[in-house]
Amino acid sequence: MGRGKKRLEIAPSPSKTSSLSPKKTKKSTPKDAELRFAGAPVPTDEAKSRWPHRYQSKNKTATILVTLSDGSTEEKEFFQARCHYTQAIVDGVVINLFDDAYIQASEGEPDFIAKLVEMFETVSGENYICTQWFYRAKDTVIKDQDYLIDTRRVFYSDVKDDNPLSCISSKVKISQLSASMDIAKKEAAKDSCDLYVDMMYSFPHAFTSLCIDNGNSSLTDGMIQKEISDVSKPPEDIQQSKRTILDLYSGCGAMSSGLSIGASLAGETIVTRWAVDFNSYACASLKYNHPGTEVRNEDAEDYLVLLKEWENLCKEFDLVRSKEVELESQETDSDESEIDDGLAVPDGEFEVEKVVAICYGDPNNLKSRGLHFKVRWKGYGRADDTWEPIDGLSKCKDRIKEFVTRGHRARILPLPGDVDFICGGPPCQGISGFNRFRHACDPLEDKKNRQLVVFMNIVEFLKPRYVLMENVTDILKFAKGQLASYAVGRLVSMNYQTRLGIMAAGAYGVPQCRMRFFLWGAGKMESLPQFPLPTHEVLKKGVVINEFKEIIIGHGNEECKLQKTVLLGDAISDLPEVANDADQDEMPYSNAPRTVFQKVIRLKRRDIFGHTDTKKNDSHRSILYDHRPLQLNQDDFERVCHVPYAGANFRNLPGVIVGPDNVVILDPSVERPLCTSGKPLVPDYAIKFEDGKSTKPFGRLGMDDIVATVVTRAEPHNQVILHPSQDRVLSVRENARLQGFPDCYKLYGPIKERYIQVGNAVSFSVSIPLGYCLAKAMQGANTATPLSIPFKFPDCLGQLKTVRQESED
Repeated sequence: MGRGKKRLEIAPSPSKTSSLSPKKTKKSTPKDAELRFAGAPVPTDEAKSRWPHRYQSKNKTATILVTLSDGSTEEKEFFQARCHYTQAIVDGVVINLFDDAYIQASEGEPDFIAKLVEMFETVSGENYICTQWFYRAKDTVIKDQDYLIDTRRVFYSDVKDDNPLSCISSKVKISQLSASMDIAKKEAAKDSCDLYVDMMYSFPHAFTSLCIDNGNSSLTDGMIQKEISDVSKPPEDIQQSKRTILDLYSGCGAMSSGLSIGASLAGETIVTRWAVDFNSYACASLKYNHPGTEVRNEDAEDYLVLLKEWENLCKEFDLVRSKEVELESQETDSDESEIDDGLAVPDGEFEVEKVVAICYGDPNNLKSRGLHFKVRWKGYGRADDTWEPIDGLSKCKDRIKEFVTRGHRARILPLPGDVDFICGGPPCQGISGFNRFRHACDPLEDKKNRQLVVFMNIVEFLKPRYVLMENVTDILKFAKGQLASYAVGRLVSMNYQTRLGIMAAGAYGVPQCRMRFFLWGAGKMESLPQFPLPTHEVLKKGVVINEFKEIIIGHGNEECKLQKTVLLGDAISDLPEVANDADQDEMPYSNAPRTVFQKVIRLKRRDIFGHTDTKKNDSHRSILYDHRPLQLNQDDFERVCHVPYAGANFRNLPGVIVGPDNVVILDPSVERPLCTSGKPLVPDYAIKFEDGKSTKPFGRLGMDDIVATVVTRAEPHNQVILHPSQDRVLSVRENARLQGFPDCYKLYGPIKERYIQVGNAVSFSVSIPLGYCLAKAMQGANTATPLSIPFKFPDCLGQLKTVRQESED
């Protein structure tokens, strides 16, 4: 029975796509060709012991309760056997049990590839084999991006089917490569075979390493032998050091912050050592909340070039193998020069006192890109520092060496191997539904999607142990998911294990439905992190195509004991009342917390992040930051004031009626109401939005609501973002609460920029449990199913406070 028919399988298919489901074909066999089992049958007792599911009944088939790879059970039908064999003759060729073979596919299609894990004669006298499938890259989630993968590389799976013995086309030699094999042995093994395999492709859409004891290629009974080396116990020096994060496209740092918190709750220390973002305001926010992080405000593509130039400089000055002790990062910007080499310069030239920074790009806006150093001139202060191209500093090699030496000690930039973990959400504006010029045929040709390529290029250069990429779920829908396929293909081509998942923020303890796509990557010798099971009930809004519904975390786990949905009022009902024109960045709370959520979200900086603001020492102060709304213009403010109650919207304003077809129109029986400015109270764009059927424009939330998603733009023209009882949009802090930001997380920039930072962030309710899963993987956890998390959000912040207090004691 081919893979396209009803499967008689032990485990579920890793994909439901039609490309993996060929029609069953029967091989035509010449009359004079040999096609039979050879040798004596396997002794009956041994056969019943090894394949008990084949000896349950004297009928042709029997229904057996089996355990699937996701831990659930299901009744399956299996052919019943009269006896088993370990050898067959096909077209005069001897084929042994556990040999690899080509299995005939439909006409015009390439043969399938399988390991023969059973040879048996059915009770009705037919000769059958059980095949355990190998997948080519194009038959996995990599799909049309298979050009990224070596054509001789295949992936083992746990999918098994029964097929007639006549389906075998020929034998094939497949070398099995262990993750622990050295490069020379791997290349030799590849040269001696037709195909090679070094990873499993399993349900749902996960690539994991084949770990073989001592590198021996041995698939006994179709099962992979586990590697003896103790992956769960990292080397002592790694255990004792802090693991480092590089946060790319970091925004204000919510993803890496939550990952660090979650790891701490599992007993691991992971710190955001480096962060990169093009938005200067987001960088300012991250730097304030994480003063120990090297934050760079630059384009990621420039950052990659800078990393390569930095490595070259470190090699030039023989620093790459240096064992010097890491110094504080602020040393690189000290006011005093460590070395005065008495540099002599001709009269009339400025003298370089020290080099204080490095970048790649065009910092002077001269349309001349390249490597630049920031120079402090002798006799001048910081205000007079200038960016100078490296070519103009040919006489200052000692000063450059001094800077690079200090920078290498302080690790201001990572070298390959320095980063344990890279996380980031590369922007892919090219897939947005608002982009009318999307490249649907070849999305990677769209410059708006270029950052996905850059992200993977940085991973390839730095070679971290772990990777986590986040993106909108549209990445799975647009252009048949080519961008997601590319991301997986790039990681697999770099020999990373991968796992896909979709998480809904509200399923982990905040009042919003937002769903996001996540992609884990793990080095070939690491345990691949799992995803966390949901902790709360939530309505999952958003369309996910059927092929990927199984990667929604919690899908099919309806029996999980979930807490009740967190509602808007649970998160924000304690916050002080503010007006539309409020302009205070800081204020006292004025009200006591009314829910557990509110009490915990108010924890101080020291309790959550382990440090305080050195300027104001907020460890003893209760300050509410960023509780300011976007100030509406006078017309919109008047419209908002007319929206009467929670759940109402522009349809409840005077001058419009709703017809039986649910389409809103102007009320012909009354004169059209106007704002003070003379503009219509109900604007035309609201009436025409979504063909007159929308209820979103000027929609007022209720305290018992949850929001669809936290938005980056706070205009109420086409979304429900009005406060339940106050005449304004939700404030920056209220939006931040919906994303799980602790109140101590202060934001910088104009109000619109703060909304953007919060709206673009990964919810803390999601990043914290992901950090826990990362830590468990670092500790060696290797589970086939998502993890149950021993905490709920935001209660985990209170647990973190206890952990920090115990560590201080």
